[in-house]
Amino acid sequence: MRTHRRNSKNTVLAVAAVAALSMGLTACGGTDDKGRDEGAAAVSSSASAPADAAAAPAGQASGTTGTTGATTAGTTTTSGGAATGGKGAAQAAAKPAGATSGNTAGKTPSCTFKDMKVTMRKADEVPTEHIELTATNTSGRTCSLDGYPLLAFGQIQTAKDIPPVAKSKPGAPVVLQSGTAAYANVRVANGGAHEDNKVVTSFSVNFFTGSEPTEGSVDVKAPAGGLAVDEAVAKTGYWTYELRNGADEF
Repeated sequence: MRTHRRNSKNTVLAVAAVAALSMGLTACGGTDDKGRDEGAAAVSSSASAPADAAAAPAGQASGTTGTTGATTAGTTTTSGGAATGGKGAAQAAAKPAGATSGNTAGKTPSCTFKDMKVTMRKADEVPTEHIELTATNTSGRTCSLDGYPLLAFGQIQTAKDIPPVAKSKPGAPVVLQSGTAAYANVRVANGGAHEDNKVVTSFSVNFFTGSEPTEGSVDVKAPAGGLAVDEAVAKTGYWTYELRNGADEF
């Protein structure tokens, strides 16, 4: 009976030892597997790092242009602060140096009384009903002769406005280079002696800037003996490069 108990005790101890050994082996195996997984992850991370670093230029972090500026979608800001996009940069490069956009850059300044010399001659008719005005650009620059001559037969403050004849208006602005001239036909009377006629020895010619009269005028001398004018019937044509049959006859 004593021998049987000793054998049972030895059997229990042996089973406990085997269980302990098994648990120890299992714990060691788990540690090795985890170590292998962490080591593999570390190797994988170190292998992909050079590829990621190569994607960004030297001295430049991802999404920036270094010390010179910042890059955003479609736009690059330089160190000077100017922003250009892909399409905008191409358009800017295509524009000639010194070129400007819009029509204002090509706008020719209007001729004023300071730019012009105006003379007159009587038409070849008796009695005189028409005169021809010649306006010559003496300014040394190119200017635009706008509209028609603003005529004052007598004192400017009291003289009657002489209306223009619409059919004589040219289709394009009259642009005069220095030394060139334009012309206007003017009816001054219906001919013959009339009680409404007045004789003038000079008259004034003013000019437009666009649709507005300019300040100042040119004083034009009449031929010897004066010029008989009837303001009630007087009319003027527009400035043109040359007098035209039909359009300038009225």
